[in-house]
Amino acid sequence: MVTQNHGQTLSAWNAIATGYDKFVTQHNSEVAETALRHIGLVSEMSVLDVASGSGALSIPAARLGAQVLATDLSPTMIDLLTARARSEGLANLEGRVMDGQALELYDDRFDIAASQYGVMLFPDLPRGLREMTRVTKPGGKVMLVVFGPPPTLDFLVTFTGAMKAVVPGFSGLPTDPPPLPFQASNPDVLRRHFADAGLTDIQVERDAAVYRFQTGEQFWNWVTNSNPIAVMMIADLTDEQRSSVIQRLDAMLRERADENGVATLSNEVHICIGTKPVRH
Repeated sequence: MVTQNHGQTLSAWNAIATGYDKFVTQHNSEVAETALRHIGLVSEMSVLDVASGSGALSIPAARLGAQVLATDLSPTMIDLLTARARSEGLANLEGRVMDGQALELYDDRFDIAASQYGVMLFPDLPRGLREMTRVTKPGGKVMLVVFGPPPTLDFLVTFTGAMKAVVPGFSGLPTDPPPLPFQASNPDVLRRHFADAGLTDIQVERDAAVYRFQTGEQFWNWVTNSNPIAVMMIADLTDEQRSSVIQRLDAMLRERADENGVATLSNEVHICIGTKPVRH
């Protein structure tokens, strides 16, 4: 039985899936490639990608020769991921609709279970991490890629700055408690979640997700298709306010653009990797 919250989450992600695939997935693939190097992925490994979206991590893993199963709650995301895989001839990538908090998979199946910007959004993150651990082979690796704290994210600081300049009373995201995308932004909290899931040899690497934009409209499209939270942030804006926010973003990007007119936004990310102990 689908609960109302489950249904609302599904509807929200289905609604932005096409925009997410068009504006967000390719940006996120650069971070995924770095994360896969950190975890030591090599050809023929079996990989599970939880809350995969339309393939930002799955596609690079499959390109490296891994046997990849990508799962996501949204059928539209999985359809888009499957289309991406077919367009590249990646027969080693399968997409399946599945709830990451209740994986319909056997224990001890994968060499690597990973999630980039996915499990960090779960209402029950510890449960999602336990599920990832359950289906990982003893001696295998579990990895989460998550955002750092909000002040370290250029995209968030820039976007909320533009909103505050245009929209009366806009105060930004709540901080207590923080929205779900930031529930694991503290490395110590992340390590504790991994330890509670039974993982060992836990390492957290700090890295940077670099996003490049030339116009305010490009940036607006990226933000507003990246997460249902962003959709809620702009839901009550008038057409005039939307236009003004985009113009403000244009001006802010021009201030930091290089000689080619490209503005680079650097955002802290944490790559956390743990090992499932071998049974004795």
